[in-house]
Amino acid sequence: MSGTKKPVHIDIMRSPLGRVRGIGPARSGSRYWWAQRMSAAALVPLSFWFIGSVFRLEGATRDQVAAWLSEPLSIILMISFVIGTFFHMQLGLQIVAEDYVKGEGRRMLLLVITKTTSVLLALVCVVSILKLGR
Repeated sequence: MSGTKKPVHIDIMRSPLGRVRGIGPARSGSRYWWAQRMSAAALVPLSFWFIGSVFRLEGATRDQVAAWLSEPLSIILMISFVIGTFFHMQLGLQIVAEDYVKGEGRRMLLLVITKTTSVLLALVCVVSILKLGR
């Protein structure tokens, strides 16, 4: 026996195209996974704050809600809650579309519709918050 050793071959479960492009679960999917976990972690305290605020403002008039929302902390937390919610929703829908929608054209169309709708709805909410809180 000679002293040379064969290199260990690790079989990675990627398609041939994925191997050529250098993409796969370890290269692209982890970014979305972390973004979704971080947005979820941020939404936990924001959700408790939002639910508590809704109960505190139960039966309040529009003027009372506007006065509450004109406070800097309230408006910052509300906008953060809206942006975080729509960002988290868009990430989840993107992953579902990428995993389950067949056909590249359909998938791309659904991704464009999902991202555009999420951004537009978030903008409508932010503008409404700013208008109410002025």
